[in-house]
Amino acid sequence: MARRQENGAGGAPGDPHSFAVALRRTIGEVNRLVHGFAVAQGLHPTDVQALSFVLDSPEPPTPGLLREHLGLTSGAVTACLDRLERAGHIRRTRESADRRVVHVHYAEGARAAARTYFMPLAQAEAQARVRFSEDELAVVLRYLDALNAELGELRVPRR
Repeated sequence: MARRQENGAGGAPGDPHSFAVALRRTIGEVNRLVHGFAVAQGLHPTDVQALSFVLDSPEPPTPGLLREHLGLTSGAVTACLDRLERAGHIRRTRESADRRVVHVHYAEGARAAARTYFMPLAQAEAQARVRFSEDELAVVLRYLDALNAELGELRVPRR
């Protein structure tokens, strides 16, 4: 496979257009992989977004947190969780103190399927990462954390 030009925008590193082009390319490549995983698992791409949210949450999220994060209606989140549960990717538990509270957990057995499918992504990330010093990676990580914080403040209209 031929290597693509690293700065696909062709501009200076601080040029906003260069960042926009590079981010769109990254998002497009990741979305391509996510869509492939969704098809392979009989899921919708939104289901994979929900899985990522569950996996990355410090505590098991509630369907309400998923609804807010994904910008979906309650019914759409329920349908998403039903598909994920049927496919063996998540399990739902009720809070013992308040039986109305439901938490969503990533099913242990599902990790193997995701790990196998996304191994090429992890390998590509590792191959790219070794091209940078620890100091450079610290700056990249700081930038991504700042960008994600800004994006996290944006609210999407409900579907």
